[in-house]
Amino acid sequence: MAELEQHEAEQDMEKKIEETRQRFKTEFLQDSTDRYDSKDVERLQEDDALVESYLEWRLYVVDDALKMIDESLQWRKEYSVNDLTESTIPKWMFETGAVYLHGYDKEGNKLFWFKVKLHVKDTKTIVDKKKYIAFWLERYAKKEPGMPLTVVFDMTESGLSNIDMEFVKYIINCFKVYYPKFLSKMIIVEMPWIMNAAWKIVKSWLGPEAISKLKFASRSEIQGFIGVEYLPPHMGGTDTFKYSYPPLPDDDFQTPICENGPIVSDDDTESKEGEMESKETLESSFSSEIAVKPKKVNFLEDSMRAEDNDKGDTSSRTKGARKPLTTFKGPLLDVSPAEELSFGSAETEKKCLIILSNVTKNQVAFKVRTTAPEKYRVKPSSSSCEPGASVEIVVSLHGGSQSSPQDRFLVMAAEMDNAGSQELAQFWKEVPKAKIMEHRLRCHVLESVKPTANPLRDGPVETGTSSQQEFNTALMRVMTCNARMEQKLNLCLWQQKVLIGLVLVLVVLNLLCLHLLSASPQPS
Repeated sequence: MAELEQHEAEQDMEKKIEETRQRFKTEFLQDSTDRYDSKDVERLQEDDALVESYLEWRLYVVDDALKMIDESLQWRKEYSVNDLTESTIPKWMFETGAVYLHGYDKEGNKLFWFKVKLHVKDTKTIVDKKKYIAFWLERYAKKEPGMPLTVVFDMTESGLSNIDMEFVKYIINCFKVYYPKFLSKMIIVEMPWIMNAAWKIVKSWLGPEAISKLKFASRSEIQGFIGVEYLPPHMGGTDTFKYSYPPLPDDDFQTPICENGPIVSDDDTESKEGEMESKETLESSFSSEIAVKPKKVNFLEDSMRAEDNDKGDTSSRTKGARKPLTTFKGPLLDVSPAEELSFGSAETEKKCLIILSNVTKNQVAFKVRTTAPEKYRVKPSSSSCEPGASVEIVVSLHGGSQSSPQDRFLVMAAEMDNAGSQELAQFWKEVPKAKIMEHRLRCHVLESVKPTANPLRDGPVETGTSSQQEFNTALMRVMTCNARMEQKLNLCLWQQKVLIGLVLVLVVLNLLCLHLLSASPQPS
């Protein structure tokens, strides 16, 4: 029954998507093709997920979705969003560090930082600033399609001179109209009380569909949304990240750990490569279970023996690894799973498979990188795949490490024209970036399943643990309420002092007036 309902829902969605496309073509596109960028129109006709996101954001009302699509595509044409690059935006905007992407919140959403104190209202540069925001959003949309953002307005040390209502309204419209379903939440940190009136206006711009996403947080409350590892020190965090340009701050993908220890990164210097290679050779010579494959094979017998050992190790290596169920169809490789690797705390949940299938007629080189190389072991993390063949990559948690939604994996692939004459390390140094296929995978943390407990023996312990958790939760709430009350009390005291000062000024003025009146000569 549930499957039948799901099937009917999918059919209804397909009908709505098709209806939206047909009506857009007849009602908007027929007489005004120059209003939109042809790339956007083509994408709208081909990408079902894009049309569905507009429909979902407008509660599946086709008329409202069409208006949103029209406004969004016109904006993209006006600001040439498809053609925005670093060279089309003034360099000083990148250098200020007022806007950048860095880190993740506790739900695994990327953080989009706005340092409000660095923004100065200027009508001459407002168009470039708008393009600058569009550049960041479009860059992220291409790198992490379908993944929402958490916007953080850091208002530390900011004042009324930093508030540009037109610019704020534009940022809100980006998430409200131009990039549907892109906003996870918008956090306003350390907002000065004097700006309350301004933010009440901002709140009204968000509209009912996004009003619940607006969060106001103090220095102590922000840690409820973002872990200390991604918060700067002035917010009570431990993140030592300091913005600098160039290069642009992005996901810091590094080479993970292979089964023989850290492997050589192609970004390291030549001397570092030599030291690491010699270290790996020494380590592999003392390892009886696993040996590093030599980069060059001189004898056919050695090659055949290495291939036989590889085949024998595959079944034992992949045993217990979680099999992928979805597939991303890429231009060079099909990648399974399509979006995420699932890890848990149980022993049977600490391994995942990434399956790469070569869909080209040439050999394809690949390598896997991650934002948390100290947590994961990958085998193999760098190799090549023959035409029509598949490679199984095992990703496992190292030691007692736990997976996190903030962790990401990057699969890079490039076609090798002269496979026989090139070493992989040299190949990755020389291959142009334009020829590299990139596919990102996020990590999903599985909920741990509690074993069935003996109600007589284990019941009191579980009850005690539950009571302790409830007590801790209640205590945290009380502490939060106390912090808020203390903040409000301080505000009231400050207002009281201001009022007392004003009263004293008025008393002094009255006394001065009385003195002047009494000192003035009386008429005879």
